[in-house]
Amino acid sequence: MAFKIPSIPPTTNKTIRFPNDLIDRVETLIRNRDCTFSAFVIAAVRAAVEEVEAEENK
Repeated sequence: MAFKIPSIPPTTNKTIRFPNDLIDRVETLIRNRDCTFSAFVIAAVRAAVEEVEAEENK
């Protein structure tokens, strides 16, 4: 398998507000892991979108 330089997908900056308790819970979950707050939120939103789309397509 040949090495391919990864491309970074285009992104858009969005400012959103989180309840402090939720920030604390996420930061506790990702502590000592190779994960950023943004990466966690993106993964969580992707999972939620896929779940809603799957439910709508039933």
